[in-house]
Amino acid sequence: MSYKRVFVIVMDSVGTGAAHDADKFDDVGSDTLGHVGEYYKGKLALPNLGKLGISNLRDTPIEGVPVADPAIGDYGKMEEISAGKDSMDGHWEMMGLPVTKPLSTFPNGFPQEIVDKLEKFSGRKVIVNKPYSGTEVIYDYGERQMKTGELILYTSGDSVMQIAAHEDVIPVEELYKICEYARTLVNGPEYTVGRIIARPYVGPDKDHFTRTANRHDFSLKPTGETDMDRLRAAGYDVIGVGKINDIFSGQGIDKGYHNESNMDGMDHVDEVMKQDFTGFCFTNLVDFDAMYGHRRNPKGFGQALMDFDKRLGTVLKEMKPDDLLMITADHGNDPGFRGTDHTRENVPLLVYSPSMNKSNQSLGLRKTFSDLGATILENFNVEAKRGTSFYKEISND
Repeated sequence: MSYKRVFVIVMDSVGTGAAHDADKFDDVGSDTLGHVGEYYKGKLALPNLGKLGISNLRDTPIEGVPVADPAIGDYGKMEEISAGKDSMDGHWEMMGLPVTKPLSTFPNGFPQEIVDKLEKFSGRKVIVNKPYSGTEVIYDYGERQMKTGELILYTSGDSVMQIAAHEDVIPVEELYKICEYARTLVNGPEYTVGRIIARPYVGPDKDHFTRTANRHDFSLKPTGETDMDRLRAAGYDVIGVGKINDIFSGQGIDKGYHNESNMDGMDHVDEVMKQDFTGFCFTNLVDFDAMYGHRRNPKGFGQALMDFDKRLGTVLKEMKPDDLLMITADHGNDPGFRGTDHTRENVPLLVYSPSMNKSNQSLGLRKTFSDLGATILENFNVEAKRGTSFYKEISND
């Protein structure tokens, strides 16, 4: 074991260029990092990600982020084999459980039988029931929902069911109970949905509505054993920060932290770094995706990257010699691309430890996200079921 503590930070939706199968998803030409860099015209300041090699792993450097010569860590990319491009697919695949069968999507809205059951259980009428942008749907229907107490039901191109309600009209706990019930309706075999998402919002009118941090994801339970389960079974600690706990339905996690924002999530990372444990800390930072990617806001996306980069400086400074840090993403969500859905992209892979003997290496294009989990398991001498470990390339053994 080279590393006592392994930290993985998932920059949710920060893709690095269209994947080989992007044509199947109508995502040819997508490039989250590339387009954000172009928007900033050379003023995207990412010194810490830069010195880790985030431009080195690309065919074309990110505008404003020079290639590191040398990079202080190792760098590469990972491509996804899962059938979808949702957060659940990406995170499960990282942990050795790719989603090989496409989950149910609803381009024309949910079947009437599901709507009827939701209405009967909740005692509330369901409105909208079609694909919609999350911010636009509360702008268009939020005032009506406040007057009537109805449920705003909508979806996207991913396998998700989202239910929005004003917190003053439907208390958060009631919304959670409705979503928990909805979860029971779509666990298969006829309909299998990846995530039910409670989307509470606040504000006096459509011009001032904001979605709150009380969002909660009710994910499909993992359909098999994950690498986190394997680590726990071997006696190692597993800590989840952000929506990790939701994505895995609490399975394989000893302790979880709920994030209010990216910066709150980095506060939690700082807190965990002060703890003495042996094992794995898995962090998701969702603001890139929820606040800026889906809203096609490259300015906000770039600022979020720069804010994260500043906090990353503290992490790098506080790392112990036997700590390992890996930074990646779960999919793309290109704010310079058409539509409002996730984009099928390769994701960055940045690997660093203060004691790393072999830095400035390219780890190449990994053929599955599962290589990340396999590497963590090999570090702890636990057998992996999927993926090809790159532990030997980064270890000090």
